[in-house]
Amino acid sequence: MVTIALSKGRIYEETKPLLEAAGIVPAEDPEVSRKLIIPTGHPGVRVIIVRASDVPTYVQYGAADLGVAGRDLLVEHGGRGLYQPLDLGIARCRMMVAVPEDFDYPAAVRKGARLRVATKYIQTAREHFAAKGVHVDLIKLYGSMELAPLVGLADAIVDLVDTGSTLRANRLKAVEEILAVSSRLIVNPASLKVKRAEVLPIIEAFERACRG
Repeated sequence: MVTIALSKGRIYEETKPLLEAAGIVPAEDPEVSRKLIIPTGHPGVRVIIVRASDVPTYVQYGAADLGVAGRDLLVEHGGRGLYQPLDLGIARCRMMVAVPEDFDYPAAVRKGARLRVATKYIQTAREHFAAKGVHVDLIKLYGSMELAPLVGLADAIVDLVDTGSTLRANRLKAVEEILAVSSRLIVNPASLKVKRAEVLPIIEAFERACRG
């Protein structure tokens, strides 16, 4: 049995056509089903539904053979114990530094100000600002990142930006791109060896679907 780890939401919706191209159609819609393990129309494949941030961990430790995860999570995770054969080119966005509209970020950086930065991407943000020589105090948050500067919790945030409409609605502006993000197919290296006959065709089907 091959297990694929997926998360609900945008990534799942954009992964569905690739799954179908590989002949993998979940028996139930994960967006409405309460089941966490769902069989598929492919007799040798099942999907498990986990939090997006947990997908790399499930694949790393072999609880899933394959998974789909955003580059943001893989960079934060470090990619340890993962084979990343394909950029699927889906769920595209950017990881950005954003500040209030009236905050002079370039001046603050030039003056060597110590910034308070709210983010759930602690490791990525730490490395980014360290490379720039900017001193920061990082504040771990899990949601509603845009609120942090509005109530004085932080000077800036590091978060994913798609259209930028949420930033604009909260009078924030993106000032610096950290990395471009899209979703990757990830594979457990041991699974690729032990279940090669089952796993490799799935990787190849995803690759053909991406090219198409």
